[in-house]
Amino acid sequence: MSDLSPGAYLGNTTFTVVDVETTGLSAVSGHRICEIAMLRYRGGRVLDTFESLVNPQRAMSPGAAAVNGLTDWRLQTEPIFSQIAERVREMTEDTVLVAHNAPFDLSFLAGEWRRLRWPPRMGFTVDTLTLARRMYNFRRNNLADVAHSLRVLIDQEHRAMGDVWTTLRIFEVMMADLNRRNFVTLGDLLDVQGGNVMWPEPAPLVLPPDLELALAESRQLWLRYRGQDGHISERWVEPLDVTGDGELVYLSAYCQLV
Repeated sequence: MSDLSPGAYLGNTTFTVVDVETTGLSAVSGHRICEIAMLRYRGGRVLDTFESLVNPQRAMSPGAAAVNGLTDWRLQTEPIFSQIAERVREMTEDTVLVAHNAPFDLSFLAGEWRRLRWPPRMGFTVDTLTLARRMYNFRRNNLADVAHSLRVLIDQEHRAMGDVWTTLRIFEVMMADLNRRNFVTLGDLLDVQGGNVMWPEPAPLVLPPDLELALAESRQLWLRYRGQDGHISERWVEPLDVTGDGELVYLSAYCQLV
């Protein structure tokens, strides 16, 4: 059984390295996970792995598709997140999460947890991006550049499992460097990082009553819609989800063109 207290020896701590590929850069604006990979690790041994493409139930942004090479056509027959959610949650339990730019990955996982009406995950998270900035003096700290600087093998870039393996190798070098400085506990690691990376809380949103009712009862809604060109049209939509940052609100919905 892994000890997850701050006093736990790092060699006895179970870590889960995670990476997500997404339809865009912002979970708050309604972008979703389109690929996820996870690897459980303790004491130099891989304990378990999981990876899956995910039907994000929305279109890929051109920028994201150009980076990860995933397309709407390829993803349309893949499982939606709720179909793999229990396996993902299993991989996050009794473990310390590790990711490169962890707030990004956590924001997308938190969005899926919210859609499933699951409570926020409680626990520790390590960010190798933050550690790279605090432990070294590299010119650039993106995943590939940190890997080059630490002379570790880079797997397939911008695909979830490839980035997970690259992150793990980076993390192993970091833990070895910490061990040489006699930083050997989980608390030591979190102190070097500057504290825990917290699971993001969704911003409170005030919605029109008609929209709240349509979401709660899976009803269609008649909307007046202004396009980017200023043209106004009216149409039925089926609301799926609402996200926002407290100022802007984003509605994800199926549009019934008539």
